[in-house]
Formats: sequence, structure tokens, C-alpha cells
Amino acid sequence: MLIETLKSLFTRDLTKLKLEIESYQDESKIWVIDKNISNSAGNLCLHLIGNINTYIGAEIGKTGYIRNRELEFSLKNIPRTELIEKIENTIIVVNNALDRLNESDLELIYPLEVFEKEMTTGFFLVHLSVHLGYHLGQINYHRRLI
Repeated sequence: MLIETLKSLFTRDLTKLKLEIESYQDESKIWVIDKNISNSAGNLCLHLIGNINTYIGAEIGKTGYIRNRELEFSLKNIPRTELIEKIENTIIVVNNALDRLNESDLELIYPLEVFEKEMTTGFFLVHLSVHLGYHLGQINYHRRLI
């Protein structure tokens, strides 16, 4: 049951991320920062894509994805169409990876030590969903502020 819930939440929030990126009337504003905003919506989007593709895609789904976290925050002016394509691909990656799991897998220790301590796969997947929601809120605020 938790696996289906997580699939639903990731799909919902990644679809909302896509909508947020599409909702910028001026595409260049996706990359704007000012003195009070350290990360643009574009960089937060790249960060979410990298994070999810690393911890769900590569680790659970065995996609072979290799993350370059530094680029998530330094790349600029990626076309909106490319961001949207990356989001759509991430939805597919999440669903394919989570389809590989069964409920008992959620009780296993997640194979990577991310927070300097062991945690179950289920706990970490819930964390990743919350992390997505946190940055999604920042992107929504960025869009309305800019």
C-alpha cells in the first residue's frame, strides 16, 4: 500500500513541478535570483531531478544514472522544454523503480548511508517525497515573487 501511495505522491508532485515550470510567462525568469533568493526555480528543478534520479532511479531502479550535484546549482538557462522533458522522464523512472519493490523491501535498510545513519528504504522514500514537496513550494513562491 505504501508503494502505491508513494507512486501517487511522486507523480502528483512531479506533475505539479512541470506545471510550475510551464507557468512562468517569461521563460528567462525561471533562472532569476536576487539578494533574497539564492536558488532559481530552474536550479531547484535540476536539483530535484538529480536527487530523485540518484536515490530512486540509480539505487532502486538500477538505471545507471550518475549525478553531478554541483551542476544542479551552477547550470543556467536550460530551455524550459528540456526541463519539462527531464521531469517527465523522472516520473517514468520513479514509477518503474517503485514497481520493482514489494512492501517487505520498504523495511530493508536503504543501501546508501545518506544522513550518516542507517534508515529503512520506506523511511527514505517518504523523506524524498517530503523533500520534493519542500522545494516545490519554494519554486511556487519564486514564480509568484519574480
